[in-house]
Amino acid sequence: MKNFSLAALFLAMIAIFGSSCSPKQGVTQDITKSSVKGNWVLTDIRYEGIPDNAKVTVFDEASAKCFIGSQWILPDNNANGSYAISSTDNGCSPVTQNIAWTLTKQGGVTMFGFKKLLTGVKAKNVTDGYRVEVTGAGSIMTWRANVNFENKSAAIIYTLQRK
Repeated sequence: MKNFSLAALFLAMIAIFGSSCSPKQGVTQDITKSSVKGNWVLTDIRYEGIPDNAKVTVFDEASAKCFIGSQWILPDNNANGSYAISSTDNGCSPVTQNIAWTLTKQGGVTMFGFKKLLTGVKAKNVTDGYRVEVTGAGSIMTWRANVNFENKSAAIIYTLQRK
């Protein structure tokens, strides 16, 4: 009977430990192209090491705040997609931008990259692009862009909600 009690206690401890280490629901631990593709809405941008009232331009496009509410379409068709800013608040100008996007692993870190595609220009001819670390993907995707702000390390954190 004593062995049975010890075995039951051991199994209970394993179950508790296993459930405490399981991944958070809605977040994919192994980030793959299939977990990133789809339609997204950028719901929040926050800063680490940058004052909240700072005017930050992202993706050489617009103020970071203009991207809140932007629609990101990331289909799995040759990795072409788009983003659209629709806000006209605070001087934001609506824009739709076609992109070519990729997902790569660099030293165990998953990076989302994209290039802006101009009319008549092929992605292979575009040399400039953008990369952000994907720190989670599922029903919510989180990007982290490490930046330099006033000669100090800082970060911009983007939160996107799957549509």
